[in-house]
Amino acid sequence: MDLNDEFRQAAWCKSSYSGSSGGDCVEVAVLPGGRVGVRDSKDPAGPALVVTAGGWTGFSRCVKDGLFAV
Repeated sequence: MDLNDEFRQAAWCKSSYSGSSGGDCVEVAVLPGGRVGVRDSKDPAGPALVVTAGGWTGFSRCVKDGLFAV
């Protein structure tokens, strides 16, 4: 199975902080092989990132702890 097939079959989830009006939302999905897909919910057929589960955990922990400034 190629990555595009994995993306189509994945169960993508939005953040619980996302509003129902759309807006700027990120979706994530657990992929085979201990990977996590990350994409823009407004462009599901557009580009997506694939990171390791550990990479995603580290990134989300840093965001939660306020270590990233926007």
